[in-house]
Order: sequence, then C-alpha cells, then structure tokens
Amino acid sequence: MTVRHYLLVLDMDLLAVDEELDLEPLNCFVAQQEREPCDVTVLSLINTRSARLPAMELLLGARVGKFPVAPRPDHDISAAAEHRMTLAVRHLRAIGCQGGGLISDEDDLVKAVRSEARSHDYTRVVLAMGRLRGPFPSR
Repeated sequence: MTVRHYLLVLDMDLLAVDEELDLEPLNCFVAQQEREPCDVTVLSLINTRSARLPAMELLLGARVGKFPVAPRPDHDISAAAEHRMTLAVRHLRAIGCQGGGLISDEDDLVKAVRSEARSHDYTRVVLAMGRLRGPFPSR
C-alpha cells in the first residue's frame, strides 16, 4: 500500500481557514485517507508582516500627527505559529493521517515552499492560506 505525502502550508489556524474555504482543506485529506494512507507535513508560516507597521500607515500617521499603534509587544508570533502547527497536526491525526510539522519564518511564500519541497518528495502541496483569496489553491 502506498502512502501519499502532502505538504500543508498554513498562515492561520487550520479550522479557521477550513471554515473560510468551505471545509475544502480537511475534506481533501478525509477523502484521501479513505482511499489510501496519507502523511501530512504542516508548514506553519510565521507572519512577520503582522509584526511590522505598514509604511502607508506610518506615512499617513505622520501627516496628521497621529501614529498607528504597533502590534502588542507581548504577542509572540513564533509561539503562535508553533501552536497553529500543533493544532493542525492533531486535527490531521484525528482523521487518520500521519503527520508532523515545521515552522518557517521565510517572508516569501514561494521561497518557503520551495525550500521544504526540495528536501522532500511530496505528492502535492496544499495551500490553506487565509491571506490568499479565490478558490481553494490545492495544486
């Protein structure tokens, strides 16, 4: 029996993005698991952009003399990415998939995925991203 290996890329909680995408990410893995075993590696992206203030906000704030409020200094984006990865692996194991995870602080989505895909032979890369819009990009 063959085992299919998937790379699941997340930038937000799996259940939240799954709800946003009408359950497509989890349904994809449930259907796969019914056909044959699957092994899923969760790549949780650290969203460093949320930790920085947008340049336009800074510029507009400077013009009116009011600067935007920075993200909470106690918010650990690395811990959030690790928590997101751990929960996703638990959900995947609950539906029968084997799973593991890793965290990437690469700002460029393509570079992060290419870097991981170079080191492993994945059957498919599944992007379950909240910041991407449009239909579920699972190819």
